[in-house]
Amino acid sequence: MTLTLHIEGHAITGIDSLYAEINRVFMAGEDWQLGPSLDALDDLLYGGYGALAGHATATVVWRDIEHSRAALGADATLAWLDAKLQQPGTFNADAIHRQRAALARGDGQTYFEIVMEIFAGHPQIRLVPA
Repeated sequence: MTLTLHIEGHAITGIDSLYAEINRVFMAGEDWQLGPSLDALDDLLYGGYGALAGHATATVVWRDIEHSRAALGADATLAWLDAKLQQPGTFNADAIHRQRAALARGDGQTYFEIVMEIFAGHPQIRLVPA
């Protein structure tokens, strides 16, 4: 039987609240929480812990997805990239500057689009925008 989970998009107002909602949905009952990391989100969706443990497939209904799309759009993405630039030597600054320039041109990926790409990389999880 497929597990069904519900993300409340209206609760997402930025990147930190995205992970709060992910933790509410996927990590209830765990004694640890997922940090604000795209890699951690990707790892979570492979299953093995949290709500996905023991389930081969899952359906994730993302309510108010358009609200989330706006909250995780260009402004949130630029702030996220700028925060990375404040940590010299930790991240590839040239790559971040390219990402910023692509956003400014209107053809770069927003944080929301990156999250959608991560979900799409897990065919065992069916994402239903609502």
